[in-house]
Amino acid sequence: MKLDKYIAVSGFPGLFELVNTRDNGLLIKDLDTEKTRFVSTRKHQFTPLGTIAIYTYDDSTELRIIFKTMFEQKEENPIVNFNADSSTIKAYFEKILPDYDPDRVHTSDMKKVIKWYAFLDKRGLLSFDSDEEE
Repeated sequence: MKLDKYIAVSGFPGLFELVNTRDNGLLIKDLDTEKTRFVSTRKHQFTPLGTIAIYTYDDSTELRIIFKTMFEQKEENPIVNFNADSSTIKAYFEKILPDYDPDRVHTSDMKKVIKWYAFLDKRGLLSFDSDEEE
């Protein structure tokens, strides 16, 4: 699964698909409306999902591995709502990533991971069949 093409943009809710890059910004496509727009680097920050990892006690775990674990555990460990209370979110996160570092991983980070997974899963954009090892 290639998460590099999905971008979180500061100031905009949800995730976007990277269409093209320019010197002064990015062309992104809304995943719901399919509309393309230019977003300036002067006003916004961009985070490709492929560059995100969650701190563990040893090192860190890539987001694609966490998403794969969430997908595999969906039946026995249903995904919680990202608006749930912090104890519920932490309990869920301990099941999908038992060695996460609670000192460096905040509840807001866990909520983002859950929200992003639900966003992509709802649109059928997650595929783990041809998971490439990098």
